[in-house]
Amino acid sequence: MKYINAIIDGINVTVEEGKTIMQAADSIGAHVPRLCYHPFLSTEGSCRICSVKVEGFPNYLPACATTLQEGMVITTNSPQIRETRRDLVELLLDNHPRSCLTCERDGNCELQNLSYKLGVRHRVFEGARKRFPIDDSNVSVIRDAEKCILCRRCVRVCSEIQGVHNLSQMFRGVDTVVTPAFLQTMDESVCIKCGQCINVCPTAAFIEKNETEEVWEALKDESKFVVAQTAPAIRAAIGEGWDIPHSVNVTGKTVTALRRLGFDAVFDTDFTADLTIMEESHEFINRLKTGECLPLITSCSPGWINFVEHFYPELLPNVSTCKSPMQMLSTLIKTYYAKKIGKDPKDIFVVGIMPCVAKKFEAKRPEHIAPEGYQYTDAVITTRELIWMLKAYGVDFANLPDDEFDTPMGVSSGAGDIFGSTGGVMEAALRTTYELVTGEKIENLEFKNVRAIEGLKEATIDVKGTPINVAVANGLNNAKTILEKVKKGEKQYHLIEIMACPGGCVAGGGQPLAHVEKYIYPLDKDIIKQRQQSLYTIDSNKKLRKSHENPYIKKLYDEFLEKPGSHITHELLHTSYTEKLPRGIK
Repeated sequence: MKYINAIIDGINVTVEEGKTIMQAADSIGAHVPRLCYHPFLSTEGSCRICSVKVEGFPNYLPACATTLQEGMVITTNSPQIRETRRDLVELLLDNHPRSCLTCERDGNCELQNLSYKLGVRHRVFEGARKRFPIDDSNVSVIRDAEKCILCRRCVRVCSEIQGVHNLSQMFRGVDTVVTPAFLQTMDESVCIKCGQCINVCPTAAFIEKNETEEVWEALKDESKFVVAQTAPAIRAAIGEGWDIPHSVNVTGKTVTALRRLGFDAVFDTDFTADLTIMEESHEFINRLKTGECLPLITSCSPGWINFVEHFYPELLPNVSTCKSPMQMLSTLIKTYYAKKIGKDPKDIFVVGIMPCVAKKFEAKRPEHIAPEGYQYTDAVITTRELIWMLKAYGVDFANLPDDEFDTPMGVSSGAGDIFGSTGGVMEAALRTTYELVTGEKIENLEFKNVRAIEGLKEATIDVKGTPINVAVANGLNNAKTILEKVKKGEKQYHLIEIMACPGGCVAGGGQPLAHVEKYIYPLDKDIIKQRQQSLYTIDSNKKLRKSHENPYIKKLYDEFLEKPGSHITHELLHTSYTEKLPRGIK
């Protein structure tokens, strides 16, 4: 490995060849402000907020896009550099709405944070600024082009990480706008509702469709029996709202907090993660025996389902027919549970608390509407929205006592918890499938060869002499690699797990946003790893770690569902998907 020597702010620096000035400066604590830069994405170098002085160059250079060269002498801060950065931010603000106090990102906006740090205290230029209508056509993602600063982070994440290429920059000058093709609305476009554009946006040009008001209304309606269900990845991230370390299990505090808000029952989506494994394993074993429609591809990520419907409809027969754990639980709440407590399903209001904005769309899909015409999941709020609701209600989350989920749908195995991390669904399925196929106890429960933050993993699992080829992909550009192999017949896979978001649900489009003071991003690899590890720790600390050993799952089948793959499970817990084309194309 070759190393480069340079001087930054009078300090001798030695870093690996290929590092940028920004990376070298960060290594010695000489922080360079940044705005268009994102560690997960390609380098744009457009905002110039990271401008630095390099001896021998007549103009300032962007630290994010300039590779460190041997012998460089660099100044990252001076009165003149600060003024240059301040002027650049002033120009952005002069073309920006003046709605900070009512903005979704107030207090957690990178542009706002930079403005304060650089001493922007007034607007320099008055007069005309860009004007665009808010695009709220999409049930998951709202686009407000007036708050866009043209950093193109959203364009890059949609293309480089998700492979959707839904967004691009159009026109020039004051008319420049980031938009779907042909100025389509988000709903008309091929947007898969994953929300990664929200995760990387430094302002509020992209935010989720807010459903908290519907939840507040339901909570104050005495005629409604309001039920919450919390996804696995929620417990890995909600503590960030109060700076609680990821090593602290906040599951019990979350249950207590939801009861403080007034929910009549609090169930765990992990329960139906276990149920998903039962149904999916049955489905997989049947396909394995017949050799038909292999590989089986998981179906619990709604962003992935939107993606396959748009871009790989020929592979829809390979996708599991299982509903997602959220939809399974909501369906059971309004059938099995409603009957147990003697409630009319129409009087039950089910709230999914999810790390994923695509779940808002999933809840409204026609496939998930009851025959009587009501939604099984009435509203979906994200981790971010729940954090806000709790703070609005004055809940001191960090000091809450722990409580337990309600039964019968609040007990889960550790296999259900790891659904929130990439590879978790695969690992949970393998734990159960191995024992169902062989009839023997599995010795090692942890399939670490399918765990990773990396976007693509392949492995061959020996199931008592039968090799099972599996693949795990997160981030849909990585999924394309696997799907193309399947289409071309290059490799025979048996089971594939696909998660739309990098790292899995722990980095979903509804998870807590950046810590702007520390430049920690929702897609920061360290944060993703910490969230993942919190789920694996919960799993390892549980006595119950296999879905098929969950006693409440067994009881559910005995009392209501009969057996995996039965007629009633196919009626309530399974679904189908169809090819989707952008609106206006037939």
